[in-house]
Amino acid sequence: MGELLQHLLNAIILGGTYALLGIGLTLIFGIMRVVNFTHGELYAFGAYCMYALVMPLGFNFFASLLIAMALGALLGAFIEIVLLGRLRAADIDTTMLVMIGAWIIMQNTEQLVWSGVALSVRTPFPSEPLVLGPMSVSWGRLYVFVVALLLIAGTYLLVNRTKLGKAMRATFQDRDTAALMGIRIGRIHTATFAIGSALAAAAGALLGPVFVVAPTMGDLAAAKAFAVVILGGLGSVPGATVGGFILALAEELGAGYISSGYRDAMGFVLIILILLFRPTGLFARKERIG
Repeated sequence: MGELLQHLLNAIILGGTYALLGIGLTLIFGIMRVVNFTHGELYAFGAYCMYALVMPLGFNFFASLLIAMALGALLGAFIEIVLLGRLRAADIDTTMLVMIGAWIIMQNTEQLVWSGVALSVRTPFPSEPLVLGPMSVSWGRLYVFVVALLLIAGTYLLVNRTKLGKAMRATFQDRDTAALMGIRIGRIHTATFAIGSALAAAAGALLGPVFVVAPTMGDLAAAKAFAVVILGGLGSVPGATVGGFILALAEELGAGYISSGYRDAMGFVLIILILLFRPTGLFARKERIG
């Protein structure tokens, strides 16, 4: 029982960052109809920002997270304006090729600047874990979980309780009608991509200090973000949140009771099983995003 509780605790803590990745991607994909292949590299960008700010520059660890998110949002806005802004009338194949090219350029730029050596980020947390009966968790992972929950809640409130969120939901429902009502679709696209990028950078900045920072770290993160979106259903922020925790639970139980070598495969096996019975995902709602 103690082992099972430990696996459940690990899954809950990891699920928060998976949810962040999924929420950012479902916002972009749902509103803009863009397959964002740079999402994983924005995750890696956040981790490298965290490393650069904390290690060489000596910034405060907690302030560095906010800076990494802001830089991620700026990079996302730049990508949307420079690349996607010119392709809003283009077909999906052209857009996908451009985003794949951007993904390759970003990953190789990271490798050129930082080399392929894995880097570690110093944290202010004590090395002794927090012990809760038969379970234990590091203070760093607990911090990741709390911040992830705050960001998830903040995103939900942004989408459902603000004027920007109302415009985003209107664009998701009917882009042409939203434009006729005075909503500037181009600005909504830029804001959406910036928000999604900031969430991806936040996930990287949170998990970079927990694991290591490397140029290829975004590849698997992107695959898991797409998995979360598929699980939760396109356009559903609560669905992406629940999907992130389901994916983390499947990975943790699979690694604990089958083999750690199958950790990443277990989530995708679960996706196949769910899609056989629920092709649109668990929480898909065609009429709105939120």
